[in-house]
Amino acid sequence: MSDDQTTDDERRDEQTDDRDAANRSDGPQGRSLSAEPIEPGEPEEFGLVQAWWGDGKGKTTAAMGMGMRAAGHGYRVHMLQFMKGGTNTVEDVRGEYNAIEHVPGFTYENAGHYGWHGFGAASDDEDHEAEAEAGLERARELIAGEGLDAGDGEGATGDDYDRLHMLILDEVLYAADRGLVAPDDVLELIEDKPDDLELVLTGSHEEPSYLLDAADLVTEVRKHKHPIDAGQSARKGTEF
Repeated sequence: MSDDQTTDDERRDEQTDDRDAANRSDGPQGRSLSAEPIEPGEPEEFGLVQAWWGDGKGKTTAAMGMGMRAAGHGYRVHMLQFMKGGTNTVEDVRGEYNAIEHVPGFTYENAGHYGWHGFGAASDDEDHEAEAEAGLERARELIAGEGLDAGDGEGATGDDYDRLHMLILDEVLYAADRGLVAPDDVLELIEDKPDDLELVLTGSHEEPSYLLDAADLVTEVRKHKHPIDAGQSARKGTEF
């Protein structure tokens, strides 16, 4: 290849870059936001413990949104749900499960018993407790780096993620508040987690005061108004 041809190729590349830059400069201050294909990546600053509690709506929604954001950067995310085994008041199909199925690197599982703890037969409460204990044991496995199938979290490029970067323990604080798992067990999960694992804990209408020293971020989601108080039931697409 001659030097002249190399120069021409470089000039064409520069012109292409200029056109791409011009196409992107239609936003505020000459910048615009964009999406890119998801490729498996490694977070540089993960490792904090986050807790979301309170009587307002949005704790699980916030955690899943954060999981979606992390997965969008190519990080491996898993959500283990406590106490959400479904009820007869909503459909069994969850919109979030359908969506997560299509996000590379984001997986979920459910450790809940059907119905609500404390609102069924006595035998149901024992089942809730057994499911919560099984969920706790599963959380221990995940924190120890065990229990995810090799094929889970396969990325869009076909590459496998080799380890977990963010673990969401949805409603684990509610399980602790209901006495189904011990607060000390939750603290033990925090103590045992790898330094670079981002751990997200949700649930409970009561403040998990035992977490205040151990967690890095604690957010109270407070209810000011909720349509359920006016008789509005859970809606498809917003609550499930």
